[in-house]
Amino acid sequence: MPLCDKKKQQEIQRALHLFSLAPTTPKTLQQAKKHTYRFWNTQPVPKLDDTITTQGPIAEGEVSVREEPYSLPQGFSWDTLDLSSPPVLKELCGLLNENYTEDDDNTIRLDFSLEYLQWALQPPNWLPQWHCGVRVDTNKKLVGFIAAVPADVRIYETEKRVVQVKLLCVHKKLRFKRMTPVLIRELTRRVNQQGLYQALYTAGTVLPTPISSCRLWHRPLNPRKLMEVNYPGLRQNITLQRALKLNRLPEVTKIQGLRPMTKEDAPGIQSLLQKNLCKFQLSPLLSLQEVEHWLLPRENVVDTYVVANDDGALTDVVSFYSVSSRVLNHPVHSGLRAAHLLYVASAATEMTDLMEDTLVLAKAKGFDIFCALDVMDNEGFLEKLKFSIGDRMVHYYLYNWMCPNMSPDKVGLVLPN
Repeated sequence: MPLCDKKKQQEIQRALHLFSLAPTTPKTLQQAKKHTYRFWNTQPVPKLDDTITTQGPIAEGEVSVREEPYSLPQGFSWDTLDLSSPPVLKELCGLLNENYTEDDDNTIRLDFSLEYLQWALQPPNWLPQWHCGVRVDTNKKLVGFIAAVPADVRIYETEKRVVQVKLLCVHKKLRFKRMTPVLIRELTRRVNQQGLYQALYTAGTVLPTPISSCRLWHRPLNPRKLMEVNYPGLRQNITLQRALKLNRLPEVTKIQGLRPMTKEDAPGIQSLLQKNLCKFQLSPLLSLQEVEHWLLPRENVVDTYVVANDDGALTDVVSFYSVSSRVLNHPVHSGLRAAHLLYVASAATEMTDLMEDTLVLAKAKGFDIFCALDVMDNEGFLEKLKFSIGDRMVHYYLYNWMCPNMSPDKVGLVLPN
């Protein structure tokens, strides 16, 4: 190896060494209470043992926001990713698909598409500077990413403009304790520059401090395939014949007037969702443009169906988004498709009937499994429609905002990651 290359290699190794290993993040509250959160203890978030009865910001907005970016170790630089550039979007896809998350035994890995990332990261009023990347100086390789998108939410009685933080990802070789905090600090600085001081995010691990902890439920649509790939969380003590019989669905839908959403449906859907979501303690305040962005059907990204009465007025809406995964090292199957429930509001149709038809539609579209959180009114249909409780928790967090905890059925917000 030439001397200059060797020197560069040593610089990179030194920079990597700066990210010394951190202990794994707790998955349960019991583990969390024994854990020392060196970074989060410096942030405006409630402590795990706090009992909160009031609402409001934890730290008031700073008068002046730091101008210069936070320092990265030598050998790394910040890069604001231009997601309107197909090569950059493809690069981000590569980073996430190799490093974002995978199941514990490394057999199934998320597989983000370019279209999904555009949907997740470019809603109305998105800002390019909130797509925050880290590159290696020598070869410009993308090794870290964090994003925020703007959103209006209602937290109890308070209406607030916040950012939703998404897709925090660090390259596996850098999965150490100092990269994640510096990504969060830098994104916080960039958000603060726009006069926003609150954020909303979800995680599968316990941090200080969840405002709600929700459980993910699963409904097999293609039991044979799920059993063949040993899908995590499925009942293990069941034969294939029994699984096929237990999860059988009608061939066709039964609700009159059920059809895919069109752009003209957006005002009716906005009205339906506003009426339904206002009863929850945490809910989105969706503009017409946001309804169109988040719910208008996009192939392999999001599907939305509505029910119209004889007068043409919308009475019900249901939507789900698509999460694709790669199946690793399997002789037959290379991919899995999961439908994740987004929003459902029913004014005229029994919720269980609407959701059964939704399962039929998702199966017809080639999805292998349907997933739903026990948020909103979902608990009313989960067991009836043979969803099984998964082992994965989704914890909801607010940054720089305290409020009393809420049970999952009081959460009216789903955050696609």
